[in-house]
Amino acid sequence: MLAKLALLMVFQLAGEAVVTSLGVTFPGPLCGMILLLGYLFATGGPSKELSAVATTLIDHLGLLFVPAGTAIVAYGALFASDGLSVMLALLVSTTVAIHVNGIIVERVSLFSRRETERAPA
Repeated sequence: MLAKLALLMVFQLAGEAVVTSLGVTFPGPLCGMILLLGYLFATGGPSKELSAVATTLIDHLGLLFVPAGTAIVAYGALFASDGLSVMLALLVSTTVAIHVNGIIVERVSLFSRRETERAPA
């Protein structure tokens, strides 16, 4: 189990290294996830151990929000002065992200249905 957790951390580190070496403004962990996705495609998907580690991390994902909640309490005065701008930015970015993801899923689903219909029976 530790080896699979280390594998996830290696991909995160690799993503950070790629982003830093290229000097692009892109989140390193997201680049690491893309690298991990490529690895999983190449190896035929996650092993049972990797799935177990990922499930355990997801089960404890709520703990990662504790620092954000603490920041809201610690910087209450800042949120009081700029809170409306922050909330508006969050609302707009979330709405756009949901719509873009919906469009992508709809198009992938349509493409998948077309490919299924074309496939010989």
